Amino acid sequence: MAVDNDVYSPNGIYERCRGLTAEDIAFLKAVERQMPIVADVSRADILLYGRLDTGRAIVLAHARPHSISPIHSRLLTGQEVSNEHEPLIIRALEEGRSKQGGQRLIADGAPVIKQVYPLRRPGDKRVIAVFSVETNLLEHERHRRRNLVFQQALLQLQMMAQRAQLVGAETLSPFGEHDGIIVADRERVIRYASGIATNLYRRIGYPGGLLGHHLSDLDTGDDELARAALRQRRCLEQEEEAGGRYWVKKAIPLLNLAHPPHILSWISRQGTTEEPSHVILLVHDSTEIRRQEQELRVKTAMIQEVHHRVKNNLQTIAALLRLQARRMRDEEARLAIGEAISRILSVAVIHEFLSHQDSRVINIKDVSNRILTQMRQGVLGPDKHIRLELSGPPIYLPARQATACALVINELLQNAVEHGFKERNVGRVCLTLQDEGDTVVVRVRDDGRGLPDDFSIETADSLGLQIVQTLVQEDLKGTIEMRDGDGAEAIVTFPKAVLSAE
Repeated sequence: MAVDNDVYSPNGIYERCRGLTAEDIAFLKAVERQMPIVADVSRADILLYGRLDTGRAIVLAHARPHSISPIHSRLLTGQEVSNEHEPLIIRALEEGRSKQGGQRLIADGAPVIKQVYPLRRPGDKRVIAVFSVETNLLEHERHRRRNLVFQQALLQLQMMAQRAQLVGAETLSPFGEHDGIIVADRERVIRYASGIATNLYRRIGYPGGLLGHHLSDLDTGDDELARAALRQRRCLEQEEEAGGRYWVKKAIPLLNLAHPPHILSWISRQGTTEEPSHVILLVHDSTEIRRQEQELRVKTAMIQEVHHRVKNNLQTIAALLRLQARRMRDEEARLAIGEAISRILSVAVIHEFLSHQDSRVINIKDVSNRILTQMRQGVLGPDKHIRLELSGPPIYLPARQATACALVINELLQNAVEHGFKERNVGRVCLTLQDEGDTVVVRVRDDGRGLPDDFSIETADSLGLQIVQTLVQEDLKGTIEMRDGDGAEAIVTFPKAVLSAE
């Protein structure tokens, strides 16, 4: 599953720290990847600080919780600090001892409480960074009143992250405000269940308390998930359906870190692994989200089917008009019907794109390419050797704006072919798309005979150009300019529409 990657540090930030080896950096980056889930469960901001020089440090990484409002309104990664503003951090780096204290910063009306831990790579006595757990005073006091089993489990979780021992933690999805927590021992007997977890299981038929029950008593996939996490000593996540509801469950095995750090280092050097003592289960009810997603899929499928039918109907109308045109002897009438067919097919292209993609935006470059193909097949006669070229980046527009843009492009291309090469059978028409950030520029240039000496787009009697003017000014809210010189060029400029949230 995707992880909130806002935590990850910019490239090169570790290299600014004094005395870090390649092994140190690799270790700290492993800690960094495990910080998001720890921040969520701890309901605290987690920051990783590295040493710059005497009295100065830098924030290497910052993980903000999804389970509570973060202490810091923005990511602090890359911010430098000094002893004046962060004395606890500097002292922990220099003295190598854990620190706890308040901070003058105010969060939601309460001071910030920091628990600061020096980090050492296994088997190495050097302090290479500081791991800081930061929360507001109110949340800190709530935590002190929580069940002792949970407090110990949370401490183990934080200590494992400081040792980069939460294998697979980077694959876990975020833990939210309305998710439940269960702590079970290595025999998978429940020793702690949060109020939210109790309420979640009550929804599927467990009205009593969960404490003291074996995970297998729940008759869900919890026991198998916990057993696999304990056996593999890695964090696992799975989705399941139980009691008519959809669940996302995460299992985090907790190592027994009651030994002093030097004993743990000795165990690591011996190649042995500390046995897990508990497992944390994080429970998320995704039923409503799944139902909303299903409703959205059904709605999207219905809308796509409507677009598909509209496209088919437009193509049928175009086919009928072609049959009608073949029976006409008047060349001017046949030409008018041909232009109408081209316009209908341009709109059909938009509906075809909307019927094949789950999106409210359309790549106008792809649409332009289809319009060019249709012109090669339907507008250019066998005696016309005119190259139609397309250049420019993909530009994504809302469906309504893309429809108007497609019609404009169709009319300008058709106008260039019919009027620019009325007396010539060889030439080139270039369609260029330009993305100017907030605006789009469409250029149609030909190397034909150019514009008449007295040409003015405002007074032109061409139906195609009148349609273009209306679409550009009223639908696209843009401007059109016609230039002459070695052929003719039409330049349409319009602002990108804001995509509706509906």
